[in-house]
Amino acid sequence: MSKKKACKTCKMFVEENECPTCKTTQFATNWKGRLTIIDAKKSGIAKKIGVDKSAEYAIKVT
Repeated sequence: MSKKKACKTCKMFVEENECPTCKTTQFATNWKGRLTIIDAKKSGIAKKIGVDKSAEYAIKVT
């Protein structure tokens, strides 16, 4: 099983070779913590971290 990769720019976990949110191709497999946003429009945490898409995000990408 391969380690999940997170976008270095927006920290969203992706499986593709391009981030669907910010269109970058820079990814990291070293990350700490996960945050799952279920409803980005109603989530106070999503607003606080500046995301508008429901997805799973890394808290820290190294």
